[in-house]
Amino acid sequence: MVLRREPTARQRRLGLELRRLREAAGLTATQAAALLGANRVQITHIESGLTGVSEQRLRRLKSHYACTDEDLIEALTSMATDRTRGWWEEYRGLLPTPFLDLSELEHHATFLRDVAILYVPGRLQTGDYARAVFSSRLPRLTEEEIDLRVQHRLARQELAVPHDVVIHEAALRIRVGDRKVARGQLEKLLERSEADHVTLRVVPFDLDGFGKASSTMTYAGGPMPRLDTVVRDAPHGVVFIDAEAQLSTYRTNFRMVTAVSLEPARSRTFIHELAKEL
Repeated sequence: MVLRREPTARQRRLGLELRRLREAAGLTATQAAALLGANRVQITHIESGLTGVSEQRLRRLKSHYACTDEDLIEALTSMATDRTRGWWEEYRGLLPTPFLDLSELEHHATFLRDVAILYVPGRLQTGDYARAVFSSRLPRLTEEEIDLRVQHRLARQELAVPHDVVIHEAALRIRVGDRKVARGQLEKLLERSEADHVTLRVVPFDLDGFGKASSTMTYAGGPMPRLDTVVRDAPHGVVFIDAEAQLSTYRTNFRMVTAVSLEPARSRTFIHELAKEL
């Protein structure tokens, strides 16, 4: 079987979950391979996402690993057999892989949650705001690279998945572009906040209790909590987090942030008042 040159985050996640099941069963890759009638290298390739796994093989592994979580197996089977070629594939080779992995993650998400401190979340940005963000990146991007990133960011907004957003006042006030860009961005937030699938909350500077929960993140819900994913921007690039202990921390983080934010109606009023200042 031809090895994938660059597995997607979803393909790597499938392999990781199979490795976790194997390790929970107390089996080595060599032992698992023997039970499957394969060799250790094949198991390693499956667990690293370099090759796929058929539904038949996946269910055989499930039996050997004594996994009784049928919901998990069904979810993994769906991941293994999915042949979706999403809209983001047209950007492959043109944008860095993390852009495509994020689009794929959002496409399959059952819900999305964002906590934003310094920038408006990408799925709520205007084209002008996104352009200003990408124009400020170092090393500097070419106009063609900026155009592709803006197009991709706006295309992500077509997905109507349940989306809970908490934005700090800092992100609303920071002038990423000029006054016109800032006003347009606030107006778009007001517009998007009226969508049925979007719940927008604001944390003003003068609300107490935000410091202990001020962690920027995007949280993508999977078909079950175990398959949730957190996306973080880091100095060395985008990081996808899937360890259960960390996921639990971020779930708690979002509850804490929501608890100290304004209700949606008051949040819209707050944003409207900011827009009037411009």
